[in-house]
Amino acid sequence: MSQSTREQVMRHLETVTYLQPALHKPQQAPYPDEIDHALYRAYTRSAHDVGGEADVPIRWEEKQEEQWELNTFATCECLAWRGVWNAEERRRRQNVDLGQTQYLGLPYYGRWLLTAARILVDKQHVTLTELVNKIDEVKGRYEQG
Repeated sequence: MSQSTREQVMRHLETVTYLQPALHKPQQAPYPDEIDHALYRAYTRSAHDVGGEADVPIRWEEKQEEQWELNTFATCECLAWRGVWNAEERRRRQNVDLGQTQYLGLPYYGRWLLTAARILVDKQHVTLTELVNKIDEVKGRYEQG
């Protein structure tokens, strides 16, 4: 794995800070009697549960899937076919477990890829080191053309 320069590290920290949701009330692990029903519902709300929330209109457009998206779909279907996960587990991991920053910040199939990588490591089909080494290898091939 390549070494990070100070500028890369600082840019990473700045980006992470930018993506963090703003906390309007300092939180210090409150006692149960300090959490009312409304606060409990807010804490347990998942990122994809946006029904009824105010938002701006978005433009919907038909889009042809890119090759990486088709490959991601096929890979995830093969993982299911091989018994690594089922559809419910995949949906929970990519819609609920990610958290709001990643859910809203990654493209649809990007969440599928991140979820597939996490489940392969979590279920010990590959080690994190093997995954990182493979990512570096593929990145190197891509950069060479």
